[in-house]
Amino acid sequence: MKSLGFLGTGNMGGAIIKGIAKNGFEAELFAYDKDTEKLEGLKKYGVKPCQSEIELAEKCEYILLAVKPQVLGDILNKLKGTVCDRHVFISICAGISSDFIKDHTGKAVRTVIVMPNTPAMLGAGASAVARDDIVNNEEFEFAKKVIGSCGIVREIPMEKMKEIICINGSSPAFIYLFAKGFVDYAEEAGIDKDTALELFAHSLSGSAKMLTESGMTVDELIRQVSSPGGTTLAGIEKLNEGKLVETVKGACAACTNRAYELAGNHLKK
Repeated sequence: MKSLGFLGTGNMGGAIIKGIAKNGFEAELFAYDKDTEKLEGLKKYGVKPCQSEIELAEKCEYILLAVKPQVLGDILNKLKGTVCDRHVFISICAGISSDFIKDHTGKAVRTVIVMPNTPAMLGAGASAVARDDIVNNEEFEFAKKVIGSCGIVREIPMEKMKEIICINGSSPAFIYLFAKGFVDYAEEAGIDKDTALELFAHSLSGSAKMLTESGMTVDELIRQVSSPGGTTLAGIEKLNEGKLVETVKGACAACTNRAYELAGNHLKK
């Protein structure tokens, strides 16, 4: 049986543990967290607490990194004398590269880099994953199974991990901001806020299914809703005046640029 250890058991790490327990695939689970109460709470999912990062690394072949990026370097430094090339690191730490992990462990460890998103906490995540050249197919399939326990997983090239952040990692926040405009308008128009939110949210999830299951392109779906001279077209014309598509692309570019800036900062430490 494969051994999987969690360094960090916060929202995302905890969500993956719960997803693994729910899906019932076989793995011996370990975890280390400074917050011992979190570890106690995870025992019901079959997680065995460790007293330190080093103990976890000694017991586990796979190590899932789920700590804040700014503390990861110090944690990996502690593991230099413990980890070896048999270890597979699965990182969900934002902006952390494969090279960063290798540099701080001082070893040619195997790395799988993940860009998850917060809907994973509800089992509805959408995660992008990439592997380095020394991760074999069996190891990668296991890593994907771990991450896929709380949503869908799609592989992308390692060199595109920063570009993907805006697409699935940051996009929930962009969508929530978009939703705020609709809900605020409804409230100003005298419509119950909760009713408006529910209607918009279900429209959003239904539209998402149309995007993935209808077989139609984005442009075709827009035309399907937009009758000539109708209400939808009037709204789209207003959105086009504000250059919505260009604004979204600009937001994505800003997100990507910041990811590269942060990666540069990490490499200097």
